[in-house]
Amino acid sequence: MTEITGDAERIVAALAAGGGQLDPYPLYAELHELGQASALTSGKLPYAAAAYGYRAVDQIMRDATFEVHDALRLEPMSPTWREHPVLVTLMNSMMFSNGDRHGRMRALFRKVFTPRRVQEMEPDVIAIAAELLDRIELLGAGGAEVDYMAEFAYLLPARVVGRLLGLPDDDISWFRAQVDVINDWLDFRRKGPEVLAAADQAAADITTYYLDLIAQRRAKPEGDLISDLTRAVADGTHQVTDLELVGNLLVLFNASFSTTIHLFGNALPLLLGSSDGRAQLLKDPAAYVEEVLRYDTPAHVFIRLASRDTEFLGVPLKEGQLVAVLTGAANRDPRRFAEPDRFDPDRPDNQPISFGAGAHYCLGAALARTEAQLALPMVVERFPQLALGSEPVRTDQFILRGYKSLPVTVSSLVTAGGSADASG
Repeated sequence: MTEITGDAERIVAALAAGGGQLDPYPLYAELHELGQASALTSGKLPYAAAAYGYRAVDQIMRDATFEVHDALRLEPMSPTWREHPVLVTLMNSMMFSNGDRHGRMRALFRKVFTPRRVQEMEPDVIAIAAELLDRIELLGAGGAEVDYMAEFAYLLPARVVGRLLGLPDDDISWFRAQVDVINDWLDFRRKGPEVLAAADQAAADITTYYLDLIAQRRAKPEGDLISDLTRAVADGTHQVTDLELVGNLLVLFNASFSTTIHLFGNALPLLLGSSDGRAQLLKDPAAYVEEVLRYDTPAHVFIRLASRDTEFLGVPLKEGQLVAVLTGAANRDPRRFAEPDRFDPDRPDNQPISFGAGAHYCLGAALARTEAQLALPMVVERFPQLALGSEPVRTDQFILRGYKSLPVTVSSLVTAGGSADASG
């Protein structure tokens, strides 16, 4: 590929090429020296512009001129898109809808996925977390390493959202695997035919699963979210098809699960790497979680599309051109956050933009925050000797930044003579 010479283009290309998942923050700092947003004019990237300042990111997400990619936009670019179940499923969701269609679907989910329902999930969060911590204590006996990601960060949000939706616990591991495959395809660096084929199969299987479950709940409602959704549709107030329900259930599972995994994972090294991390967390869990979301947010990139010829903060855009919206960079904007590279749970007016803003604000944000605020204190209180173990492994995605594995120890090593070695 021909070398990209513009400063903003060079930096965004480095992020897209793989520099992002290891440490994007020095690259973000370079972007902030360029202002709030930059045109990307070489044609070597799929984006015509990048927004990375806090003000720019907040503004573009609230501006109806900038839309998400929906079926109408996809049609001329890829006339055969309906041959791919993953595209069909996603285009049936509010995540990939605009205007009235987006509002119609979101109104249904907002009616049943309320703050009260999130609050009602708190006992489930606590019970599931306690059960997982019991297992970690057994696995970590005698100083054995435990993969915190596999045994806690993945399982807790998966089981919580499963309980919310009414999915049997035995199905959660299968479901999580399908969502991981789809997330792999959604990452903008991984769109090859094999990744697409795997995502198509996962979406087809999830669609069959959800259609069966919707039919079951319609015939015999229970106390879960899917039952409430089918009731709300049946009373005629909300005109949403079963395939739209499927698409949005997939997105809700994703929004309530994928981001939360990495919120738990990214928080732990920060907790254990500071002498007063535990005390700060226990003093104010909500403030601590907000600073994790700002300092090392799970979600780093959103994509927006210009719905007409326009200009954004001095950057000209033609209809249909894409903008890379770098939320990870916005959360480190020195114009918005003093000393942005310092982790400070006592930071005043801390409002990270990790879950987006405007009409497409993440539907699962409140549940993610609730889980982290309740469960992270349980982790450190249960294991006073909790420590990082061998080298962690980062994910190879950039849109969702986090850890694939994060080994920890939860108890002291035990010597051959049976005495405890506190160095563990």
